[in-house]
Amino acid sequence: MNLEQRKDLLGLRDMSREEIELILDTAIPMKDVIGRDIKKVPTLRGKAMVTVFYENSTRTRTSFELAGKYLSADTVNLAVSTSSVQKGESLRDTIKTMEVMGFDLMVIRHAMSGTPHYVARNTRMRVINAGDGTNEHPTQALLDMYTIKEKKGTLENLKVAIVGDILHSRVARSNIYGLNKFGCEVRVVGPSTLMPPEIEKLGVKSYYSLDEAISGVDVINVLRIQKERQQSGLFPSLDEYARLFMVGSKRLAKAKDDVLVLHPGPVNRGVEISSELADSSQALINEQVTNGVAVRMALLFLMMGGVRDEINN
Repeated sequence: MNLEQRKDLLGLRDMSREEIELILDTAIPMKDVIGRDIKKVPTLRGKAMVTVFYENSTRTRTSFELAGKYLSADTVNLAVSTSSVQKGESLRDTIKTMEVMGFDLMVIRHAMSGTPHYVARNTRMRVINAGDGTNEHPTQALLDMYTIKEKKGTLENLKVAIVGDILHSRVARSNIYGLNKFGCEVRVVGPSTLMPPEIEKLGVKSYYSLDEAISGVDVINVLRIQKERQQSGLFPSLDEYARLFMVGSKRLAKAKDDVLVLHPGPVNRGVEISSELADSSQALINEQVTNGVAVRMALLFLMMGGVRDEINN
């Protein structure tokens, strides 16, 4: 399916390589817009989008709103904590309310896996999944892939290690689905209690030693350790986790000399990544944030019928 004809973006699992390449290619001129003194093009003037986040977010929600505004779309954030949801309004009624107000596109994040799919089936609005439970976070994976391609010049046949809580990570799943389409060797590494059973069926290699997993890799994608998971006893302590799985500058000697280090943020310094490495030139954490705006601009442009000539003017 051509992305310009696709109603919704719900995940990378069922997205073609060609669709992913179209998004990444479209993000290149979008990043140029972000670098201008006047960050505004008229391409989506008259379109309206709403962001609906049932879970906390800084980077994803703000970057979607900025992306819409840079493209001149009218953007509204539904503050769930102060909305009629708190009065017992059902998700279906919330969807219908947004639809009859005239919104063209909804960006939704929800703690329950599959919620964006439910929304998409019950509305004429276009729907973008901004993260659903432990299922997928497609736009995070797209911005990760854009960052890798920008630095490496290609996504073809790279060795990528994903480190941390693979079991609960929607970021890991979307990255696996996306990178596999480019022939990458994807390695996942973390404590055995945070590794999904039969993860190899997704086309990855699983490791329980960080040194082994990052040996000779081109990219290390470090996942955030959700400290709330530590309360459930899935690993002994944060100190123990850091001793075995924290990515620091010394450990990078195992990887390629030009290895890239990614992190979706927010960063727990001294737990999953050392402060020294997080602030180094090898870590692309801040560039990922900028690229997130560009990639989300590309998605809105492609899904809401933007006019390409207006980007370059």
